[in-house]
Amino acid sequence: MDQTSARSLALHERMHGKIEVVSRKPIETNDDLALLYTPGVAEPCRQIQADYQRSWDLTRRSNLVAVITDGTAVLGLGDIGAAAGMPVMEGKCALFKEFGDVDAFPICVDTHDTDEFVRTVQLISKSFGGINLEDIAAPRCFEIERRLQDLCDVPVFHDDQNGTAIVVAAALENALRVTGKPKGSLRIAMSGAGAAGIAIATLLTHMGFGNVLLCDRKGIICEGDEGLSAGKAEASRFTNADHERGTLADAMRGADVFIGVSGPGLVTREMVASMNDGIVFALANPTPEIMPDEAAAAGATVIGTGRSDFPNQINNVLVFPGIFKGALAARAPKITRAMEVAAARAIAAHVSDADLAPDHIIPSALDKSVADVVARAVAENVEG
Repeated sequence: MDQTSARSLALHERMHGKIEVVSRKPIETNDDLALLYTPGVAEPCRQIQADYQRSWDLTRRSNLVAVITDGTAVLGLGDIGAAAGMPVMEGKCALFKEFGDVDAFPICVDTHDTDEFVRTVQLISKSFGGINLEDIAAPRCFEIERRLQDLCDVPVFHDDQNGTAIVVAAALENALRVTGKPKGSLRIAMSGAGAAGIAIATLLTHMGFGNVLLCDRKGIICEGDEGLSAGKAEASRFTNADHERGTLADAMRGADVFIGVSGPGLVTREMVASMNDGIVFALANPTPEIMPDEAAAAGATVIGTGRSDFPNQINNVLVFPGIFKGALAARAPKITRAMEVAAARAIAAHVSDADLAPDHIIPSALDKSVADVVARAVAENVEG
């Protein structure tokens, strides 16, 4: 156990959890009790019974997000179970509050059955203003998100997919500002074709960055390959425009950008050196696909990781507090592609031309002003 892990364990043991429920009005008199509970509370109940939309005005759901997992893909730990995922869900709730002033509540659903999970979340959705899905393994996460978006009347967002895609898009926008590489004609090699990888490829393609070569353990994914999962098959239809085949090393040869959401040490100096003055986002945690010093020595021009101890930390905390804050403020029923693009561009624009540099392409993960910037951009792009 390293020092950080030991200190974190001691902190959790001391605190017995990272969040708590606090009353928004003290109960000190009989009148307080009558207003907040019985008999006075009956009138808000009747109002909501008569008009469902009044639930947004008369309860906390207008600022309340459920952070929900089944424990099947927690951090880099894999399928550790619902209860073991609770510390991460609590942490996510703390980040919602600290960075976006959005209340959030952790819910760990103890099932691997997709129908049961979807039905459970649907049934509790009326208690919340939004649903943040967390740490659910691919390929189930795609179906779960899609079905819940259809069934629920509040935004449903899988942060591991779409939050990651948004922050990567923001970082890439600014990496292009630094390097002068032309958007639209980029060759983008990607390692990792799970939930995050497919979502990144989808958003970057939608935003017109260029041709994405998405690689899994077998190599470059190509339309028509046998044995592809549903998510990979769908991604193959809009990636790899020239139907190339080969390894990750082949994909990186001549590439302008490398994005890794896979595993440690999968990229060598030689692979980076074969790129076209490459932009390298090695996001595997805790050990990236290639360490920043190795990538720099091989000629990478801009380097980002998911770690806080290196420059250019590409972290989802820049996304989810603001995107939900904006969606809740606008009472958006869904988080759309337009809202995601607006969030990415808002994060990128938060780094001024004066501050932009190869080692500063993304705001600090601790910059709490980002959430408001993202929230405004998201609210302005709610459809209807």
